[in-house]
Amino acid sequence: MSKRILRKKEQREKKKIALERINILFTLAERVFPYDEELANRYVEIALAIQQKAKVRMPRKWKRRYCKRCHSFLVPGVNARVRLRQKRMPHVVIKCLKCGHIMRYPYLREQKEKRRKRLEAKGENKAQS
Repeated sequence: MSKRILRKKEQREKKKIALERINILFTLAERVFPYDEELANRYVEIALAIQQKAKVRMPRKWKRRYCKRCHSFLVPGVNARVRLRQKRMPHVVIKCLKCGHIMRYPYLREQKEKRRKRLEAKGENKAQS
C-alpha cells in the first residue's frame, strides 16, 4: 500500500476514535450533571478540544446540549430555557441561564418531513379504500 492510502486510513481511524470519545464524554456529562455541574462542564470542554483537534463535526445529538459561549452542559429546565417560536421562521430558542447566551435553531425541515409523511399516509389510505 502506498503512504497516501495509509495516511487516509489513519485519518479515518482517528476521526472515528474522536467521535467515540466525544460520545462517551457527553454521556458522562449527562450522567454526572445532577451531582457535579462543574465536572459535567469540564467533560464538555474536553469533548470540544477533541473535536477541534481531530477536525470532526460535533454530532447533531450533542450540538444543542452545550452553550456556545460559556461551554457549559445545558439541561432544559435546570440551567437552560427552551422555547418554540413561530414568528418569521419557526425555530427553537435555547437560552443559557448561566451566561444569558441565546441560540436559535430552525425546525422547518422537521415540520416538512412530518407533513410529507402525513401526506404519504393519506395517499396509502386512499389507495386501500
